[in-house]
Amino acid sequence: MERAPAVSVTGLEKSYHGTPVVSGFDLRVDRGEIFALLGPNGAGKTTVVEILEGHRTRDAGEVRVLGTDPHRAGSRWRARIGIVAQQDSAFPDLTVRETLRHFAGYYPSPRDPDEVLEAVGLAERGGARVPDLSGGQRRRLSVALGIIGDPELLFLDEPTTGFDPEARRRFWALIKKLSAGGMTILLTTHYLDEAEYLADRIGLIVAGRMRDVGPPSSVGGRDTDRTLVAWDTPEGRRERETATPTATVLELAERYDGEVPGLSVRRPTLEDVYLRLIGEHQ
Repeated sequence: MERAPAVSVTGLEKSYHGTPVVSGFDLRVDRGEIFALLGPNGAGKTTVVEILEGHRTRDAGEVRVLGTDPHRAGSRWRARIGIVAQQDSAFPDLTVRETLRHFAGYYPSPRDPDEVLEAVGLAERGGARVPDLSGGQRRRLSVALGIIGDPELLFLDEPTTGFDPEARRRFWALIKKLSAGGMTILLTTHYLDEAEYLADRIGLIVAGRMRDVGPPSSVGGRDTDRTLVAWDTPEGRRERETATPTATVLELAERYDGEVPGLSVRRPTLEDVYLRLIGEHQ
């Protein structure tokens, strides 16, 4: 028998003051995968995630998270999920280790606080007070608080906003490590390179509807979109859009006796596909 998905949503509807925000929204997140939910501001991402977390009611539709309706879920269900919100929350007068031990007391079977500190790269900062941490370290503490209860499903909302490139890469490595341990992760982000690097699959929500779902390499037909091949000639730069870039490059290589001057091959990026899909539905 096929194992039930971590998240299953069918026909989700939500309106505010008569204005639809989410309409006919469907979503499936399989256990153990990293799923990135992308979309412009106002597309409905936050509303969807808050419904999945049990923090907001829905008007219609079927929603199951870890096999349970979040609207009717109790404390035992909440202990199975972890949430890392955009805003960091911790007690400023406590040390990092004290903060983690305090929150561990809320869960029936928490992970060992020292092991969690090691996992998120804060073992050497356990005795530091929260206000003394850097922005990246505070974000790591937020993740530590999100996973201290040993959740099956982790919600990450814009996790690397404000990070410098090096801090982002370290954070990505942490998320990959958590996923390798079997944790399911639902990620929202505005950074397309982050979604492409981390996610097994991407879902694009526009105007409250899921417009496309797939692996980063093929979402929105990216794998079949035409490729731009360009090269230099004595008359100037030449370009050709083609659905068969390999054949085009081989043809050029034969024409130029192996070395094509100024050759470049540009396949559609995730940003290209993202902007096209948003434009089609606005």
